[in-house]
Amino acid sequence: MKALVTGGTGFVGSHVARLLIERGVNVRALVRPGSRCDNLEDLDPRRLELFCGDLTDPTSLREAVRGCDVVYHVAADYRLWTRDPQQLYRVNVQGTRDLLQAAMDAGVSRVVYTSSVGALGIPKDGSPGTEDTPVSEADMIGHYKRSKFLAEREVRRFAEAGLPVVITNPSTPVGERDIKPTPTGKIIVDFLNRRMPAYVDTGLNLIDVRDVAEGTLRAAERGKIGERYILGHRNTTLKEMLEMLAEITGLPAPKVKIPYPIAYAMVGIENLIMDRLLRRTPAHPFEGVRMARKRMFFDASKAVRELGLPQSPVPDALARAVDWFRAHGYVKS
Repeated sequence: MKALVTGGTGFVGSHVARLLIERGVNVRALVRPGSRCDNLEDLDPRRLELFCGDLTDPTSLREAVRGCDVVYHVAADYRLWTRDPQQLYRVNVQGTRDLLQAAMDAGVSRVVYTSSVGALGIPKDGSPGTEDTPVSEADMIGHYKRSKFLAEREVRRFAEAGLPVVITNPSTPVGERDIKPTPTGKIIVDFLNRRMPAYVDTGLNLIDVRDVAEGTLRAAERGKIGERYILGHRNTTLKEMLEMLAEITGLPAPKVKIPYPIAYAMVGIENLIMDRLLRRTPAHPFEGVRMARKRMFFDASKAVRELGLPQSPVPDALARAVDWFRAHGYVKS
């Protein structure tokens, strides 16, 4: 059996590739020219094929899918700030459309599309969101969320046309191999480097990245075609997450809570200076603080019930993330 994994060099994708190889599946990883392959270096070359291609190149996608039984589409352009927002749509929407078309033409037995809880609705009463919480394109904050919402629309269209595709919506994975790092990984790195003197009152749903990989494989095995599955675990405030990191590391957690209007103004000014004047990427993208206004709490019971999604302790995943960031030079001595 052979599986195509897009985004195999990234955080979640590398864990998916590893788990597949552990279970005896041959993996073809779609790798962009010039991508860092650190996350795959120690894998058995007899089981792993690095295939050079790009989601913006339909020809490479057709070649990548050829001969594969299952496609795990994990890759995405995950940025909360960019000078060219259309690039997000070219990769996340058009690239997904082209890959699904290639999979349909090749007659693959199953496709798992990795979306995001960012494409889901959040109840106004503060309760956790589910796969069925009402949501519209107008609810999407920023280009990344909107691109994932539109990509899901494409996925459902292909499901209706007969493609055996399942959607997963990971919440906020934490753990080792967060190579970029992701925005959540950056919070951990900033905490370790003592660059978080304060916090805002927001919340997120944390899950061990290994559980996300397991849930992704189980979605291929047990998921219902056209259905969504939230891959999440623990709803926690940012303050609680920082306190967990303090307990793990022995470093003090920030005590100062910044009111949202002040954070909004501060980040807005920073983005204006960094983008317009210095032409550099802002350290704190404006979309991030806009998202922080709502607590991103979700209910993963459907995936636990139907897929058997594991619910490993979040502090253990955070501890592995801390160790990995320290071991790989992200933390100043």
